[in-house]
Amino acid sequence: MNKTLKVLLPLMLSGGLVACTATGPVPVEPEEKPQTELPVEPQPETPQVQPPAVDPQPPEVEQPVEPKPEPKPPVIQEPIKKTADGKLFLGAEEWVYIPGLEQSFRARIDTGATTSSISAVDIVPFERDGKDWVKFKIEHDKVKSKEIALPVKRWVKIRQSNSNESDLRAVVEGWIQIGDLKDKTDFTLADRTHLTFPLLLGRSFFKDIAVVDVSQKYIQDKHK
Repeated sequence: MNKTLKVLLPLMLSGGLVACTATGPVPVEPEEKPQTELPVEPQPETPQVQPPAVDPQPPEVEQPVEPKPEPKPPVIQEPIKKTADGKLFLGAEEWVYIPGLEQSFRARIDTGATTSSISAVDIVPFERDGKDWVKFKIEHDKVKSKEIALPVKRWVKIRQSNSNESDLRAVVEGWIQIGDLKDKTDFTLADRTHLTFPLLLGRSFFKDIAVVDVSQKYIQDKHK
């Protein structure tokens, strides 16, 4: 037994040495080279740009509010009342004031009629101092004036367009006023209560003192 161990022991030792020899030395990793720190060049400082100074907002000043102008009323163009040589402008209709009655009446301006006419009722002819006179009342739209007595200037025969018969009518002279013009004119007396206008002004009145524009009405002011 001892002999056997003595034989095996040298063999085992020699095998171990062989194994160690075959294995070789353990490689040693080289040490890392020391890193050399390079100097860091200082970066140029970027100048900081200061934002422009902002003026503080001035305090708000309350502005006075101007009142809105009131709308102006429309300008109404006044009609021209007279010509350059002083004649009246008359429309197709005008207000006529009769001073003796202290009343205004609507009148039709008729360029086709020769003599003016006024609405008269209760006409009664009579004589005074050997001359013809007539008394009457002016009536229209159920309004009747007081009785008026005037001398007859002349008598005329008037024939209606729808009849062959003629009427004998008295012509009287009376004062009237249109606008600022006062003048006398001849009137035939006739019942005009069934007509629109109690007065009709013919050419014998306005031929020398007025110019008629039938496209207008009431150019002259109504007497107050």
